[in-house]
Amino acid sequence: MSDELVPADQSHMRASDADRERIAQVLHQATAEGRLDIHELDERLVAVYAAKTYGELVPITADLVMSGLPQTPAVPQYQPVSNRIGGEPGSAVSVAFWSGVNRKGGWVVPRMHNAVAIMGGIEIDLTHANFAEAEVTISCFAFWGGVEIRVPDDINVKVDGFGFMGAFEEQLPSRRHIPGAPTVRITGLAIMGAVEVKGPKKKKKGILRELLE
Repeated sequence: MSDELVPADQSHMRASDADRERIAQVLHQATAEGRLDIHELDERLVAVYAAKTYGELVPITADLVMSGLPQTPAVPQYQPVSNRIGGEPGSAVSVAFWSGVNRKGGWVVPRMHNAVAIMGGIEIDLTHANFAEAEVTISCFAFWGGVEIRVPDDINVKVDGFGFMGAFEEQLPSRRHIPGAPTVRITGLAIMGAVEVKGPKKKKKGILRELLE
């Protein structure tokens, strides 16, 4: 693949999981056609899943495109990023020790944010937040405490935490991947505590409307 497929001003942009999977499919096809042997396939797949940017994906299939693979460019056209990405990163830590912490509004989530709740509670609301990078991580630790994270519908979310005598729960309906939207990975550990990932808060109805319904 030539660098022309990924312009210089885009080659530094972050690649998504879907981008890496498309490159992996090209490599598997090349192996099936005898263009790569199994050892070359293994080496290149390691490079694919380690790649962070479009520019790092370019060399992996450079010799394959020149020989006719694939029929469409292996590296997709760059998708414009969300206007929610960018800004001066906010605090990297939220700590609640026998207390409570509430983060909400238009704050900027840094690349890594650590939420530590020890016999206390933390509420993190991302509804109106911006994100310092296209992919950010919120690492949670709850010990006899709780962390509640509210995520809006227009971002991508990955939850992979663990609960020990506690709960690490994702209370979200299934959602499709949104190209160009920020991705938030929520991970960590809950020990005799809870980490809950929920959707945005529903707007409260007026008393008169509730009575009419």
